[in-house]
Amino acid sequence: MAGPNPKQVDTLAPIRYLATGIIVFSLVTLFVIWRVDNPRVEKLRAEVIDAILPKFEWVMAPATGLIRITQDFRSYQSLYDQNQELRRELQQMKSWKEAALQLEQENARLLDLNNLQLDPKLTHISSIVLADSGSPFRQSVLVNVGVQDGIQDGWATMDGLGLVGRISGVGSKTARVLLLTDTASIVPATIQPSGQQAIVSGDNTIAPTVEFLENADVVRPGDRVETSGSGGIFPPNLLIGRLALDPSGRLRVRLAADYERLEFLRVLRNFGTEPIDNPGNLIINKNLKSLPDDQSAVANGT
Repeated sequence: MAGPNPKQVDTLAPIRYLATGIIVFSLVTLFVIWRVDNPRVEKLRAEVIDAILPKFEWVMAPATGLIRITQDFRSYQSLYDQNQELRRELQQMKSWKEAALQLEQENARLLDLNNLQLDPKLTHISSIVLADSGSPFRQSVLVNVGVQDGIQDGWATMDGLGLVGRISGVGSKTARVLLLTDTASIVPATIQPSGQQAIVSGDNTIAPTVEFLENADVVRPGDRVETSGSGGIFPPNLLIGRLALDPSGRLRVRLAADYERLEFLRVLRNFGTEPIDNPGNLIINKNLKSLPDDQSAVANGT
């Protein structure tokens, strides 16, 4: 195969030099003209720009579109970030609102405790409910006071609305409260305004039954039920609740205490009664058909 012809190379070289020179001269001339401050030159420049710019915009259209897409994406990303931040702030505000509502409810219950009207002779110890051990067989709660606070078995406990139960088991720093709904809970009661004596007996429902009522004909649903003080366990005149009739026609007590929100309890000091050495004596035998009259319808410790 024959190599390149030297004569042909020499012939093309001047053409390339000439073309390069023309391009350089044109660029220099264009630069000089572009810099000249003359009305005619200015008119020429305007015509050149008007002729070239539309075509240049068409050439730059893809790049311009890409820039706009990038800007739109950045705007979308910014809006998305702002939306996420607003969502986080909204969630935080909801958490604050829930916390504020809980604090408001706790404050209301504490105010109820402070506004509870008690016998001036009775002093009390405020406590916090630590746990609920409610079960089909046991209705009780644990509070954060015990022997070191002077707590004794048998002392009554109340929330801001009414009687809750009695202390039944005391530890060093905690005590167990047997609720009025427990089957082992039996409270001597007086029904007002008739003054009828009865026993409020827990049966693991939210409304304890009324037993050993002297005369059912003189009481009505809605009558006030209070502790009678008989037996020396509960102080008298503590609100238990109101009389109510269940669908079977049986008398029950609609408890005044809010058993759904037991958070703070008052333990009533009752030094006027004999100390209870055996908490088991707080439970009366439910198999009794009637109670002796000389005991005012109350066994030892209910």
